[in-house]
Amino acid sequence: MQFLSIGINERAEDIIQDIKNELQALKDKKINYTIDEVNSDGSTSIICSIKEDKIFNKRTMESYEALISHVSNALAEYIIRKYEEKLIARIINSNYCYFNSAEKKEILELALRIIRNDDKNFLNSIFQIRRRNVIIRKLQDYFQGSNNLILDGFVNFRLKDYISDLEEIVDKAVDDFLMAREYKEFIRLLRYFVDIQEPKFDTIHISAGYENKYILLDEDKREVTNECIQEFINEISEGDINYDDLLVSSLITLAPKKIVIHGTGQFRNKELMETIKNVFSGKVIICNGCEICEVNIVKSEQKK
Repeated sequence: MQFLSIGINERAEDIIQDIKNELQALKDKKINYTIDEVNSDGSTSIICSIKEDKIFNKRTMESYEALISHVSNALAEYIIRKYEEKLIARIINSNYCYFNSAEKKEILELALRIIRNDDKNFLNSIFQIRRRNVIIRKLQDYFQGSNNLILDGFVNFRLKDYISDLEEIVDKAVDDFLMAREYKEFIRLLRYFVDIQEPKFDTIHISAGYENKYILLDEDKREVTNECIQEFINEISEGDINYDDLLVSSLITLAPKKIVIHGTGQFRNKELMETIKNVFSGKVIICNGCEICEVNIVKSEQKK
């Protein structure tokens, strides 16, 4: 009888169910198997066995290889589900001990978001497949030399490549955390500048123009773009002008009581709108359609 023994420190029910689900495929191949739970001296082992003829032959070997393949798949899913978050938390505590507990928790959430691919990123999807395949390959290699595996020991000492992948994910999460923290500080500073300014207009309307430029109008729909940004342009050479930065700087100087954004579909930089909303919290209105929006659409069509 060919068998695999998996020693675990967790409850056996979950991992046994994972293995049962995976081994269903053996029934289609007419391979008889059993799954047993053995408890001894406070430890638990799961024994997966193949029932074949007494004589060891090619059929027996193929059945055993199929058992290894499917059990490895089941264990990989279990490791990803039960160990990943713990391993990531351990990496954060070990490699980034200088962050406080709240910061570590935020980094953990960012790392898990990357792991789960919440943003549906194509590269993260490829990374998910790679991590799973690394675990499966390591399990299959291990079972070629031994039929007795202690799961905790295997994860901690045999999955170096997999843990290296998790370390890369943590590094990415830390980078995202630091960038987000810098952005929050940047927004806080811009809000401070807005608060200390005397409002020069009750309302400023913003409409996207050509070549990433923006048109500013006052509450009477009179264009005030040139008079608002001219002082900034005078200090910048033509080739260095960033009209997104110029818009934000102009709005901070004008400190309007209300900002109305028109034709949001024409804004190429969606993050710019979020920045404006964050800096001028509670003062920004997104227009859903008016004569300014209509003019913007017509000009856009003419440009095409």
